[in-house]
Amino acid sequence: MPVEQITIPTRDGACPASVYSPDADHGPWPAAIVYMDGFGIRPVLHSMARRLADAGLVVLLPDLYYRLGGYDEIDPRQVFATGEVRATLAPLMKSTDNARAAQDTEAFLAYLDSREDTTPKVGVAGYCMGGGMALTAAGTYPDRVSAAASFHGGSLAGDSELSPHLLAPQMRARVHIGAADSDSSYPPEMAARLVKALMEAGVDHRHELYRGTSHGWTIADLPVHDAAAAERHWTALLDLFRTSLR
Repeated sequence: MPVEQITIPTRDGACPASVYSPDADHGPWPAAIVYMDGFGIRPVLHSMARRLADAGLVVLLPDLYYRLGGYDEIDPRQVFATGEVRATLAPLMKSTDNARAAQDTEAFLAYLDSREDTTPKVGVAGYCMGGGMALTAAGTYPDRVSAAASFHGGSLAGDSELSPHLLAPQMRARVHIGAADSDSSYPPEMAARLVKALMEAGVDHRHELYRGTSHGWTIADLPVHDAAAAERHWTALLDLFRTSLR
């Protein structure tokens, strides 16, 4: 599977990223941007990007913590074992947010446009922290983002001016929301608020509850990982991209 390690110039610096391409000699291919979770870039996210590329996509996996100038790779299981999840992630997560990720996406799209093996259609997928970023990208670049997925994303319809649900009127993408059954960052009342915003804006969307799961269930190196539900998420994501990006 071809993979490239690149650096993308942004307004705030230089963002390291990995690019995975389909292992085939024909194209061009639709592109996808994967917005990471709060634990940052690590092997499991590379595996997920590779799986998307196997499905026929050029996949961009940017390190959204680049503003820190570097950080040690995190082992989530060790962090959970110490009980210091918030203390560990807070300094990292403060370096980015939905607005800064949307700003970065301008550079990501420009990079994808510069490639000869990509089509103009782009899908975005985000996990945990990245879920809100993916929806924000869809609302910020409606002419470019044709499909957007958030899995166990938090604060998707909150009171912040950066809440993604406020961008629903601008979204033209097909949207898929995969919600955990147990997630304090995305309670039922917030889910209802998001769905209401999407419906009122006429956004083509699907909101799916993964019963028996907790925040982070899709990611294999998290202790809450649910293998069966994760495979269900893959089916939903690949179907979204297959039907929206061709």
